[in-house]
Amino acid sequence: MNAVDLELLQTEYDYVVIGSGFGGSVSALRLSEKGYKVLVIEKGKWFTPNDFPKTNWQIKRWLWIPAIKTQGIMRLSFFKHISILSGVGVGGGSLVYACTLPIPKPEFFNTGSWAKLNDWENVLKPHYDMAYTMLGAEINPKLCAGDEALRTVAQKINREEDFHATKVAIFFAREGQRMGETVPDPYFAGEGPERASCLHCGACMTGCRHNAKNSLDKNYLYLAQKRGAKILAETFVHDVKPIGENGENGYEIHVRDSTQWTWFGRGKTQVIKAKGVVFSGGTLGTSKLLLTLKQTSMPALSERVGRDIRSNNESLINVATADKDVDYSQGIAIGSVLNTDAHSHLEPVRYGAGSGVWRLAMAPMAYGSNAWVRLYKMLSQWVKDPVGYFKIATVKDWAKHSQVMLFMQHLDSKLQFKLNRWGNLQTALDVGERPQAHIPHAEEMALMYAKEINGKAYTLFTEQLFNIASTAHILGGAVMGEDASTGVVDRQGRLFGYQNAYVCDGSMISANPGVNPSLSITAISEYIMSQVAHKSDE
Repeated sequence: MNAVDLELLQTEYDYVVIGSGFGGSVSALRLSEKGYKVLVIEKGKWFTPNDFPKTNWQIKRWLWIPAIKTQGIMRLSFFKHISILSGVGVGGGSLVYACTLPIPKPEFFNTGSWAKLNDWENVLKPHYDMAYTMLGAEINPKLCAGDEALRTVAQKINREEDFHATKVAIFFAREGQRMGETVPDPYFAGEGPERASCLHCGACMTGCRHNAKNSLDKNYLYLAQKRGAKILAETFVHDVKPIGENGENGYEIHVRDSTQWTWFGRGKTQVIKAKGVVFSGGTLGTSKLLLTLKQTSMPALSERVGRDIRSNNESLINVATADKDVDYSQGIAIGSVLNTDAHSHLEPVRYGAGSGVWRLAMAPMAYGSNAWVRLYKMLSQWVKDPVGYFKIATVKDWAKHSQVMLFMQHLDSKLQFKLNRWGNLQTALDVGERPQAHIPHAEEMALMYAKEINGKAYTLFTEQLFNIASTAHILGGAVMGEDASTGVVDRQGRLFGYQNAYVCDGSMISANPGVNPSLSITAISEYIMSQVAHKSDE
C-alpha cells in the first residue's frame, strides 16, 4: 500500500464503513455530518470517466477478476442455483447500474421478516424523498426505439396506462443547455462537482464516460469527503474482531490489498481500529464476511446470517434483430417500464454502441424439464429458421440490434448462502421454491417484444444448460427481524449480539421489492443513519 494508504491505516476512526455502494455511501455522509471520523473501505478501484471501458469488449476495464489482473466495475458470480451480476469500485453498484429509481408497491413494506417492525411505507416516505433529492432523480425525457416497441406491446395487451418513462439518476440538459454541455453543480447549491448532461448514448452500464450519470462518487461520497470522510480503495476486509466481548470497546478491522494475488499468498494484513463498524459490502460481500465472522471472531451473530436470499424473482431475456433500419443502442440504459400485471414489471435494457460481448453468452430461448429437452427445442428453432438466426448471429454490432428484457416480480422465492470447506460462498435451498430460470409470463412478454421488432429471443447459455436463473439484484442475507431468531439486524439496522455495528446494503433488504432496489437500499440506509445520535450527544 502506498504512503497515503498507510497514513489512513494508522488513524483510529469512530466508524469504518465496509463498502461504498448505496448503503455505504449514505452511511459515510450522514455519519460525517454528525461529527464522526469516518473511513470507507472499498475493495474495488477509483474510476474517473476516462477509466471506464468504451465498450464491454474491453474486458480488463469492465469485469472484476483480480486473480487475472482484470479490475473493472462489474463482477459475475456463478452458483448452483443462481448467476449474479454486481458492481465493484468506489461508488459500488452505482457505477454499473441502469440508474432506475422506482418505489416498490405496498406489498414490499408489508411482507417479509421486517413487516411487523414498523409502519415502513409511512416511516420511509421522507427518506425516499431524500434519496430522490440526493441521487438527482428525474423523469427520462426521451423515449427511443426500444421504448416505443415496449409501448406497442403495452397497447396490444391493453395496458398502455401502465407504460411510462422511468425516473432515473441522470443529469439531463436543462432549458437553454446543449446535450453534453458541462455546467456548475446543478444539485447541491454549488457544493457538488461540475456535471455534463446526458447524450443518450446507452452506455450507462459500462460506466458513464460523459459525467452525466449521478453515481455515488458525484453525490454522497463527494459530499462525505468534503466533511472529512476518507476513502481507502483497493482494500479487502477479511476479519472484524470485537474489542471486548460484544464490541463495547470498538473493533479491529483486518485488511489487505484486494488487487494483489500470487501463488504464495494474498498480501500483508494491516489492522485498523474503530469504535463502530458499518457492513456495506453488498449482499455477496456482507453475507460472506458475516458468515466467516460467525465461525471465527463474532460467534454471537444470529444463526440467520446468509438466510432469506432473494433474486427479485427476475428474468433476463435478450431480444435481437437483424433489422438494420433501427439503432436500439440509443437512449439511456432503461428508459421505460411496463407493469404487465399486478405483480410483474418489464423494462427494455440497452448497452451503448459497440458493447456486444453478451452475444458470446447467448443461446436461443428454450425452456424444458431437462437439458436434453432444452437442447432439442433450441436446435428445433435453428432448423425452423436457419436464415433468420444466421442473420442475427452475424450482425456487426449486437448492441445496436438488441434489447435485454428485464422482468421482475413481487412474488417471492428464497435461497441461502453458506460457506464451503474452502471458505467460499455456495447456495442452498431455503423455504419455498428456488428462483426459476423459466418464468412463463416473462417468456410470453419477450416473444411479443421479439415479434414487434422482427427479432428472436435469447437467454444466457447457463440457463439452457443448467436451468440456472440470473439476476442483477441479489438481496438478503442479513435481514431485519424482531430478534436474533428471526433476523440478523434489528429495525434500526443494528447487528444482534454486538454493539455499534450496523448493516446498510442490499443484504438488509427483508422482502422482495419486485423492482430495481437501489432506491430502497438508499432510503432504508437514510432511515438507519437517521437513528444514530450525533457524536456530541453521546
